Amino acid sequence: MRLRVLVWAWLAVAGFALSCTKQAATNTRVPGAGLRVVEQRLGPVPKNVMEMETVTSPDGRRVAFLTRVESRFCVILDGQAGSEYDQATGIVFSLDSRRVAYFAKKGEKWLVVVDGQAGPEYDKNGWGRPVFSPDGTRVAYEAGKGDKRFVVLDGREGPEYDGIAGVVFSPDGKRLAYGAWKGGKWVVDVEGQAGPEYDFAHVPCFSPDGRRLAYLAEKGKKWLMVVGGQEGPEYDQATGVVFSPDSRRVAYFAKKGEKWLVVVDGQEGPEYDDATGVVFSPDSRRVAYFAKKGKKWLVVVDGQEGPEYDGIGVPDVCVKYGIYGMSVLVFSPDSRRVAYSVRKGEKQMVVVDGQEGPEYDEIGVYDGFRVRVLGFSPDGRRVAYSAKKGEKWLVVVDGQAGPEYAFAGVPCFSPDGRRFAYVAVKGKKWLVVVNGQDGPEYDVLRGGLVFREDGTLEHLAQKDGVLLRVKYILWDR
Repeated sequence: MRLRVLVWAWLAVAGFALSCTKQAATNTRVPGAGLRVVEQRLGPVPKNVMEMETVTSPDGRRVAFLTRVESRFCVILDGQAGSEYDQATGIVFSLDSRRVAYFAKKGEKWLVVVDGQAGPEYDKNGWGRPVFSPDGTRVAYEAGKGDKRFVVLDGREGPEYDGIAGVVFSPDGKRLAYGAWKGGKWVVDVEGQAGPEYDFAHVPCFSPDGRRLAYLAEKGKKWLMVVGGQEGPEYDQATGVVFSPDSRRVAYFAKKGEKWLVVVDGQEGPEYDDATGVVFSPDSRRVAYFAKKGKKWLVVVDGQEGPEYDGIGVPDVCVKYGIYGMSVLVFSPDSRRVAYSVRKGEKQMVVVDGQEGPEYDEIGVYDGFRVRVLGFSPDGRRVAYSAKKGEKWLVVVDGQAGPEYAFAGVPCFSPDGRRFAYVAVKGKKWLVVVNGQDGPEYDVLRGGLVFREDGTLEHLAQKDGVLLRVKYILWDR
C-alpha cells in the first residue's frame, strides 16, 4: 500500500528544476542500448518540502516548491525563496511556463501571489488554483468578501454571487466563463454578464476555437444543453458535453426515462441502459463511446456496435468509485484507428482495431486526478499501455510485454513515434525505461518525462539529497 501511495503522489506531483549556472555533468553509456545518459547536478533538494504542493512547469524546466518551517510557509521558485505566509496552496504555472501563481494566507486574510507580486487581500480564497489563460497573459481566481464570492480577472473584481464554480478561459484567452449561484438560482457568467437563471448549471466549456460556449442546465425537473445561448431539448438528465476538435460539432449524453443515449449535433442515438466516455476523432469526423446493454458493455464507433464485454477496463479504484477517463477510449492521431480497454470476467484487456490483446489483472493507472490507460504514438502506428500481472507491473508496446517491475507507468512516445519511455520502480528505487532498456536508478523521480523535438528525453531526479537533470541521448544501433 505504501508503494501505491508513493506512486500516486509521484504521478500527481510535479518535480523540481532550478535555473542554474553550468555545472559538471556525468556521462553514462548503457551497454548495447544505443543510449547515453547525462546527469547534471542542479543543487541540494530543499528541506521540509510539502510534496503534494510541489509543481513543475509544463516544459519541465522550472519548479515551485512549497516548504514549511514551523508554522510558516514559503514557495521556492527556481531555487529562490519567496515571501513567508501563514499558509499557501494551489501553485500553478501558465501553459507557456513563464508565469506562476498561488493562494497565500496572511493573518486571517487570503491573497493571490502572481509572479512574486502579492495581490489584494480578501476574506476567502477560491477552490483549487488560480487560472491562467492559455496564452499566459491573463489570470483569474475566485475570492470572497464576507458572505459573497466573486471572480477577480486581471485584478478587477467581477459581480458578487453566493458561490462560484468552474472558472474557465476560452482557448484563445479572450473570454472567461464560470458557473455561479445567487438566491438559490444558478447562472453562467461570461465576462461579467450573467446568463439566464436555472435550478442548476454545470461547469461551462468553450469550443476549441473559443467562439461557442456550452453547458448543461437543470430547469424544473428536466435537463437541457445550452449552446451559444440557445436551449436544446429537455431530458430527464444530461451530462458530458464534448466539442469536436474543429469546433463544429458537439455531443453529450441524455437520459430518457431509464435509458441513456448520446446526442450528436442535435441527433439522438440509440437508447442504452448506460453510456459514458464520448470522444471525437482528431479529424472531427468520427464519434465513439461506451454503452451498456443489460449487464454488458460495448463500444459504439460511428454508430456501429462492437462486441460485448463485462465492463470498462480501468484501475480497480476507478471501478469502485465510477471514475473513468478519456484515455480509456482513444482514436489514433490520424483518426483511422480505435483502441479501448475492457473487462472480461476478472481480467482486463486492450482492444485495438477490434483485436483483443492479452489479459491482465489491471490496465492503466489513476493518479488521483485522471485515468491514464493507453495511448497511440504520434504517427498512429504504435499503441502502448501499462498493465498489472499479479503483484507486478509491466508495459505493453505493439502487443509485446516488457519486463516486470514493482510499478510501471503509462509510456510516452517521442515525436517521431520511434522511441518510447516510462517510469518504473525496482525495489525501492525509481528509474526510467527507454526503448525497453533500464536507465540509472534514483531515490525519487520528480516531474514527468519530456521528449524534446530532437528525440532526446529529459526528466528530473533526486539522488542522495541532490537534484539532477537527467538527459537520455539515443541513437540507432
